[in-house]
Amino acid sequence: MDAQHRKELVFQYTFIAVIISFMILMSAVFLGLIISDEASFSWSGIRFLLRDPLNWLLIALAVLLPVSVYFIARKLSKRLLEKQQQLDQELDRLIQINKFSQELAQNNLDADLSLAGDDDVIGRSLLNLRNSLKETNENNLKLRKEEEQRNWIAEGMAHFSEILRNNINDIDQLSFQVVKDLSRYINAVQGGFYMLDDSDQHNRVFNLTSFFAYDRRKFADKQIKWGDGLIGTCALEQKIIHLKNIPESYLSVTSGLGESNPDSILIVPMQYENEIYGVLEFASFGKFEARHVNLIDRVAESVASTLSAAKTNIRTAILLEESKAQTQALSSHEEEMRQNMEELQATQEEATRQAQRFLLLDSMLSQNLVRAEFSAEGKLITANNLFFSKFEYDNDFNIEGKHVSEFISQDMRDEFNVLWKELVADGKDFKGYHKHVTRTCKDLWTFSMFLGERGEDASLNSIMFLAIDTTEEMMQMKRIESINESAGKLGIRLDLDVNGNVLECNHNFIQLLNLSQKDIKSLVIFDLIDPVEHEAFNKQWDALIKGISYSGPVKVKTAGGEEKWLQGVFDVMQNTSHEADRIVFVGHDITRERKLENDFRIQHESLKKLEKLLRETGKEMVAKIRNTKQELQEQFRETGRLKQMHEMIMDDSLDAIVTTGHDNRIIFFNKAAELLFGYERMEVLEKDIGMLFPEKLTATDELLDSFVHPGNHKITGKRKKSHIIDKHGREKPVMIFLARARVDNENSFTAFIQGFEQG
Repeated sequence: MDAQHRKELVFQYTFIAVIISFMILMSAVFLGLIISDEASFSWSGIRFLLRDPLNWLLIALAVLLPVSVYFIARKLSKRLLEKQQQLDQELDRLIQINKFSQELAQNNLDADLSLAGDDDVIGRSLLNLRNSLKETNENNLKLRKEEEQRNWIAEGMAHFSEILRNNINDIDQLSFQVVKDLSRYINAVQGGFYMLDDSDQHNRVFNLTSFFAYDRRKFADKQIKWGDGLIGTCALEQKIIHLKNIPESYLSVTSGLGESNPDSILIVPMQYENEIYGVLEFASFGKFEARHVNLIDRVAESVASTLSAAKTNIRTAILLEESKAQTQALSSHEEEMRQNMEELQATQEEATRQAQRFLLLDSMLSQNLVRAEFSAEGKLITANNLFFSKFEYDNDFNIEGKHVSEFISQDMRDEFNVLWKELVADGKDFKGYHKHVTRTCKDLWTFSMFLGERGEDASLNSIMFLAIDTTEEMMQMKRIESINESAGKLGIRLDLDVNGNVLECNHNFIQLLNLSQKDIKSLVIFDLIDPVEHEAFNKQWDALIKGISYSGPVKVKTAGGEEKWLQGVFDVMQNTSHEADRIVFVGHDITRERKLENDFRIQHESLKKLEKLLRETGKEMVAKIRNTKQELQEQFRETGRLKQMHEMIMDDSLDAIVTTGHDNRIIFFNKAAELLFGYERMEVLEKDIGMLFPEKLTATDELLDSFVHPGNHKITGKRKKSHIIDKHGREKPVMIFLARARVDNENSFTAFIQGFEQG
């Protein structure tokens, strides 16, 4: 409000007060003349009225009213002006604070705000907030950098551990892969792998087995004696040599990497248990960081451990080969037959388990329907007892009026709301698999239908919900898919209708019988059966139609007339009416086993003839075997010592290490794993791996799911972030890497787990 406006406002109020006073005075005179009997409407009558003191008081009031209004209006306008100025100042302050807040929201932490005074609490709080955000950002950057360095080293160690495991039997390839990948990983321009040759203890030398420079492999023939140059000095002193600011002529004299002139040279001994196995040398035009030195030192120790194990394995393998050569000729055929029979039995058992899973799934789908009715607004009207049971509500629990979305899992709610709106708006019914949530927040899977019921005027009255509980089916689906995939890859799978027509078959079946795509379209199972076996097979087929599965051998003929034997299971898939709908055959080729049986009988007769000869040479053989056994016992003790030593090394690892055998039971659990999971070692050994990774984790993590479930279908060689739940129920973020090892035709799997704090 400016001064002119203020004067106008005072004048207006004063003028109005004058008019009102004048009108009141005139009205009083007029009424006085009317009421008085002596006064008339003339000046003499007005003078007569002035004789009354009350009228003078009225005149005084009429005069005082405009004067009072003038001073009051003037004072009020002044107060309004002051308030307006205060509001303008507060508005300007709010604009400054709002602008500063927007700068903070946009992460502009360099913005500044001037304080309005010592009592400016909001401004001081915002400045404190800005300073706290700055400090938090700086701490986050520092923590992120440290985490990146730890992850960089951990990923590097995992990568090089995989290289060592894959190339333990090929030292040349191992040395090349290590020096190549390390050079690239630390941005070195040159790298050399020097392996110690100590075959002559009086003349130990280092041979340059791999040389990698300028992003490509180089071939060099270089040999350095023990104690000579930087390489020999590094091995002799067993310490890392890190040279910086190298002179022009220094490298060619003391280094083994040639005539280039890098800025930094890093030479690291490969030592294990204070024993030198070689030296790694790297050159760079930049500076080697502390993380580079740390990584190379750890990799060098791992390489030395691998070289130590490789040497031990080579010595052990030589002795084992010498002993096995003396007995292998007598037992090779029996052992091969035994293994084939065991594999056949295992395949048959697996096929039987798969058939049982199919029957279980079929039985679950034929259960009673879950039923409920919802209003057009989505409110629950009625539900049957099975609905209450499946969603874990008591029958007396009042859930009437709950919205349908409250029964849908949070991760599927958006998709469900779209389908629900289409049903309400367009009457478009929908069905399919839906994920629900029970009263206790458990997942419930159903195959369900939502059907709209409309009145005569086409308005939507209610929506019917019909469902079948498929929670167990969904949980088993992954296992069944894994079994089908394994059967499709390793064996023969054939889907037939009730008339024997081929509906589907895998590549192994087509390849075995040498069929074309044209043959498959018109193929009937009876055409493949050997004519001699027709009668017996027809009886078995009639039993299959009645729902009786069959397990055993089947003799078939290929397109070229060649005889083949198949061993497997014919399983019956039934529809909801419990009638045979499809016949599934899962099996494998046992033609070779059949031939081996015949060969075995022939060889058995030959073995009888050799028996006499063997008796004659038995005494000499017994003496040799006795000596061999003594040597083997010594080697087994040495191998046991090395195994114990390696387990102690793994036990002291900073990463949690969990190893399972072929039967999915835990066979190794180190100290770091005890700290991470909260279990004592004896609590978990020989237990199923599933106790460490509950279904809550495996349901959403493909790598953990493959690790927990039995079989060899594991996701190995892949490092990813995940979570674990310890013994006390605490969820912890981890980095996990799964590796496979095969010993004596049996697989074992090892998980390397590294815990970390989330930023």
